[in-house]
Amino acid sequence: MIRLARAIPGVPVGEIVRVLADDPAAANDIPAWCRMKGQEFVAADGQAFDVRRLS
Repeated sequence: MIRLARAIPGVPVGEIVRVLADDPAAANDIPAWCRMKGQEFVAADGQAFDVRRLS
């Protein structure tokens, strides 16, 4: 979560950040973070989570 929060400002709006996480809690934490921060949770595939920067 900390790395995602640090990476998002450096990504152009509309682009996708792929987060690789082996923590089982990430499946809940990343979508929740997206809702709180106004970003779009795009998809999850095993241990990979895609987040689109909206703002």
